[in-house]
Amino acid sequence: MAAAAGVELRLLGEWLSPYCIRVKQALAVKGVAGYEYVEEDLEHKSELLLSSNPVHGKVPVLIHRGAPVCESLVIVQYVDEAWAGPAILPSDPYERSRARFWAAYIDDKFFPSWEPFFKSKTAEDRAETFKNAIPAVETLEKALTECSSSEGKPFFGGDSIGYVDVALGGYLAWIKAVDEVAGTSLFDEAKFPRLAAWAERFAAADAVRDASPAVEDIVVFYKKMQAAETGAEH
Repeated sequence: MAAAAGVELRLLGEWLSPYCIRVKQALAVKGVAGYEYVEEDLEHKSELLLSSNPVHGKVPVLIHRGAPVCESLVIVQYVDEAWAGPAILPSDPYERSRARFWAAYIDDKFFPSWEPFFKSKTAEDRAETFKNAIPAVETLEKALTECSSSEGKPFFGGDSIGYVDVALGGYLAWIKAVDEVAGTSLFDEAKFPRLAAWAERFAAADAVRDASPAVEDIVVFYKKMQAAETGAEH
């Protein structure tokens, strides 16, 4: 922990990790600026990362006044409670529980249904994987209506970006990049109009735009990853 001495706020992360992206977005929503960001090489993890997260040795880790906070959704809740600014989690206990439920659904159900797409080698594999992810997207489309207090609210959090928005928003650049490379449309406007509209609003929001990686950069990385995996097969 000594390596963090003298630094008020430090974020250990990896620029393309959806979990790190969501933490940056949460900090931006709260208006927290001026923190030190440290890009980690996960093949050669720093001593600071290993000492700050000895259980998992993973990013993100937020170090606030020398005290580490681990796991992205835990960090988002910590950020919401530790700093003033727009609320990320609802104040009502029941609404908070629903937000936590849907954030967990995104990580535990939605992402695992879509993640195999990365390793699909053929058009047939991609089509099958894409089909398997659709039920989870359908559920999120319904959740967007449920999480919004009334019809017409722009975000899962209602009128402003909230906990579920940040949970899903961390994946958004990756979703758009994979769609561009694979010729798919996960949040298809015809099938999922609310999610499609949400994705455009979220990506354009001033609070998170600068905290999110460029889709073009993710596309470049994804193409390199595909090329490396293809080459490894020969």
